[in-house]
Amino acid sequence: MTSKQRAYLKSLASNLDPIFQIGKGGLTPEVTEAVSEAFNKRELIKIAVLKNCLDDPKAIAETLAERTKSQVVHVIGKKIVLYKESKDHKKIELPK
Repeated sequence: MTSKQRAYLKSLASNLDPIFQIGKGGLTPEVTEAVSEAFNKRELIKIAVLKNCLDDPKAIAETLAERTKSQVVHVIGKKIVLYKESKDHKKIELPK
């Protein structure tokens, strides 16, 4: 992913609300499965890491991206944005 593509995805993600929250239980298989299923409907997902979660948000983002075969767009504070290109529901056209 180029820096131009990453910047474009960041701008799209700024208007999104987090659709998942990771709490004190950390990154469970159920959360991973839910995020994976969400990629069937959308390409860009924002996730909030709650204050009671002791895990590092960057580590959570990397693990989630690896398990869901997606890409980390960015991690700011306790917000994670992931992108996975959809073959069926393609809505986001990345700049070259």
